[in-house]
Amino acid sequence: MPRRHKRRHNAPAGIHEVNMTPLIDVSLVLVVTLMVATPMAFQSSIAVQRAAQSGQKADVMAKSERVEIRIISADSVTVNRALVPRSEIERTLRPLLERSATRTVIVRCADDVPHGTFVGILDEAKHCGAAEIAVVGG
Repeated sequence: MPRRHKRRHNAPAGIHEVNMTPLIDVSLVLVVTLMVATPMAFQSSIAVQRAAQSGQKADVMAKSERVEIRIISADSVTVNRALVPRSEIERTLRPLLERSATRTVIVRCADDVPHGTFVGILDEAKHCGAAEIAVVGG
């Protein structure tokens, strides 16, 4: 007669609980990330609209005067096709926006311009009184 092994009844029971520690760790990391990122999202005062939405409104709006800015490099900018040093943009832009009926600014930027320069120009335009800023590619 073959010998059969009897099952032990005093063997330790397996763990039948769900380990919640990794779930809690990931949740806390997400909460901290959102707490840090949320103020940054509301801090920027630059509103970007989709081109399709603004293009549909163009038929209704009357032709209005606007200020055109082309960022050529980190040091030079053209305002209404007049070459202006970067340091003089506020002094040039403020009177133009005060005379403008809509205070709309169109910004074009060269590809090799640093991102900080681009954002700095947008902030200066807003600070000078621009009501709407449109960013155009090319």
